[in-house]
Parts: sequence; C-alpha cells; structure tokens
Amino acid sequence: MPPKIREMTANSISSTSPQNTLRRFTLMLSGEDAFDSEEEQAMADRPVKGLPHERFLLGDLVPLAPVLLLGQTSQAINPSEFIACLQPVHLHATRDHLILMGQNQIDLTQTESAELLKAALPIIEEDFQSSILLQGQHYWFIPAGPFTSLESYSVDQAHGRNIDWWMPRDTSEDGIAKRWRKLQNEIQMLWHIDPVNETRTQRGIPSINSLWISGIGRLNDVKAPQIIAQSKQLYGNHPLLAGLAKLLSIPHSNEFHIPAAGSFAWLENPQSIWPILTTALQHKELDEVLLIDFPKGKARERVFTTKDLDRKSWAFWKKAEPLTWKEIISS
Repeated sequence: MPPKIREMTANSISSTSPQNTLRRFTLMLSGEDAFDSEEEQAMADRPVKGLPHERFLLGDLVPLAPVLLLGQTSQAINPSEFIACLQPVHLHATRDHLILMGQNQIDLTQTESAELLKAALPIIEEDFQSSILLQGQHYWFIPAGPFTSLESYSVDQAHGRNIDWWMPRDTSEDGIAKRWRKLQNEIQMLWHIDPVNETRTQRGIPSINSLWISGIGRLNDVKAPQIIAQSKQLYGNHPLLAGLAKLLSIPHSNEFHIPAAGSFAWLENPQSIWPILTTALQHKELDEVLLIDFPKGKARERVFTTKDLDRKSWAFWKKAEPLTWKEIISS
C-alpha cells in the first residue's frame, strides 16, 4: 500500500488525527510556483503572491515582513502595524530585460549592508515617513506607511526571473507602485557611485544596484495552519519559522535534535533527517511521519508508517528494499 495521500488546505491538516492521540512528526519541504514558464505567466493577470510554503505557513495574505522581523528581534512589534521588508539586491542585465539575483548569489557582507543603508537611509525614511525598525545583513524592516497598499513579491519567489513580471503593483490606490519605482531609481543612482560598489566591482563580484520591497503586512493577518499551532517544537533555521514560533509561543530550535512526537521541521536539507525519522518509526518511537510538499503549487500531505518505508515488489520472495529519498520526493 502506498502512503496515504491527501490534498488539503492549510487549516485542514491533522484535523482527523490529532497529535495528542498519534505520535506524529511533521516534515515540510519548500515549494515552487505552479506557474513557472513565460507562457503560463502570460495566461495570468498577475503572479500569485507568495511561494506555496509561504502561503501555507502564513495564509493567503502572506504577511512575510512582520514575521521575519519577529524572528530576528526581541523588540515588541505592534500587531496592527503594516511592515515592509527591504533588501539590497543585484539586478542582472540581459539583452532585453533584468533578472533578480538571489541573496545567496551576491555575497553581501554585514559591513557592506550597513554602509549601503547609511547612504540610502535619509531617502528611505523620508519617503516611508518613518524610521528603520531593524537593520540586518540581508533584511531591513520599516513601517510600510504610504506603501501599505503595494502588492509585492519576495526575493525568494522572484529571483532568477524577469523582474517585469515581479515588480510591485498597485492594488487599492493608484500611483503607489510608481512612487516606489521613483524611490528605487533614486537609490540605484546613489549606490551606483557608492564606494561599496566600486570595491565590489574591483573584486569581480556583482554590484548591489537596487533595493527590493516585499512582505508588506501585519502580524494580525497571519493565519498559521493547525499543524503549526498544535506543534510542541519547531525545527529550522529560517527566520520565518523563528518568527512564527515566537508569535505562537512555541519552542523553536535552528538545529534538528531528536524526532520527538508533535514536532514540525522545515529544514534546508530535509533528506539528512529522513534516515533518523525512518529509524524512529521502525523502533516504534513514532507512529507516523507526515510529509508535506507542494506539487504544482498545491499543499499535499502524505502519511508514512513503518509499512510504507519499503519499495513494493511483485516478487514477494525477495527481501524488501527501502525507498530512497529521491523516490519519495518524486512520487
């Protein structure tokens, strides 16, 4: 028998099998957009905001910025205040369009980030009509103010793609996207002559030539799924998970330790803990492992028990072989 498979909405997970009756460990994988090609994009009016796992964790409004902020600070955050995330980025010019490079491709140091923000800070705070809340290496946070109604897309979602499709858009108020582009252009010109970029150019690494805005929202708009809200422990080093843990008052650890029942993990290398989870099933330390992934952009859960760990064969006399991680994630 294959593992039980169910497509579901975020709030339907675990509704039929409460964690207080089953010793369950939940492992979530990151998801990709369902519409990835230019042809598919052309069929849609605008992108769906948020990667599948971002929508799953936070709800359809995807208020990324305040949760990311919460995961990186001890300061109190007004749950009703709209907050924006700003990120220094590199836009790579091709023959006919610009491509946003991911944060892991630009090798930005803490010192460079601080110097770039120092140069742009007067312009940013004047336009946002507020002060920066937190300055990190890759994330800067500020109350959204006049940009509250802007619809935007995270760097994680838009990187590697033509930014024409992923630039911020107006929603309830016209002219806000244009206002953002004006501020963005001013910062681009300012950073073009900044010593930080002169040094980076000499070193042969991408310049930091633009500022990206995303994640606008408030903590009151977070709609976490039951599987998170009912968890006893969260594992994963993404600040988004740390922020959710703090918001929901759930213990959190950047590193995975033991496969305790009632835990939830979202890890950079989920395959590394799969052998530990299967051993826990075989030793009856867990009753089941719930694997959540996002084929074609939709959340799917598969429940694995001990009997689901081996590859099925019509040759019943042969010894069963365990499923590989590649077989599990590709099914």
